[in-house]
Amino acid sequence: GDAPLAVVLTGAGTKAFSAGMHLAAFADLTPERAREFIGKNRRLLGAIRTAPVPTIAAINGHCLGTGLGIALVADIRLAVPHATFGVPEIKVGVPSVCDIALLQQHIGLAKAKEVILTGDTYSLAELASYGLVNAVVPADRLVAETKRMVARVARHTRTVTAAQKKLFEIWQNAPLTEAIDRSVEVFAGVFTAPETAEQIDRHGAAVRGKRRA
Repeated sequence: GDAPLAVVLTGAGTKAFSAGMHLAAFADLTPERAREFIGKNRRLLGAIRTAPVPTIAAINGHCLGTGLGIALVADIRLAVPHATFGVPEIKVGVPSVCDIALLQQHIGLAKAKEVILTGDTYSLAELASYGLVNAVVPADRLVAETKRMVARVARHTRTVTAAQKKLFEIWQNAPLTEAIDRSVEVFAGVFTAPETAEQIDRHGAAVRGKRRA
């Protein structure tokens, strides 16, 4: 079909992946309008996080506010050396919300609290050792390396990739025993798709061919 096998998220040009929301977006918000406003952000980030295909953030510059949220919900993060990261919302009097909740899982609770409570901007060099990104790549190699990653994560069946993405959400949200129990049902469910048996047969034939060679 025409549905994508993977989704790449990146910024236009070379300056920024995303600088987040414009300050003017917060002007004149009432509690009701604020709830509606941030609800759109929540739905955007949720759609990326739960997409049934791999998502890759090719971080080509400043990655701030909601931009950092987008990077956090992507499955894979590739970044150029000059990329910067931060959540400046606290400096204008509003908290960082929605999927910024994932930051502590990427860089640890202590560092996440520092980043969020200071509102400061951090260089990639300051955060890379905490595990924020999967790889640091030269700017002139970002497109090529992103394509290479797409090839690696998009070569599997749509059925198994969607199932694995569903499992990520289950593992993220359910207690361990429940997550394990539900994973059994997800595993069984992939066998309703003909392409599962086809892929198993195809892989088995390839392995047998290598053994004969």
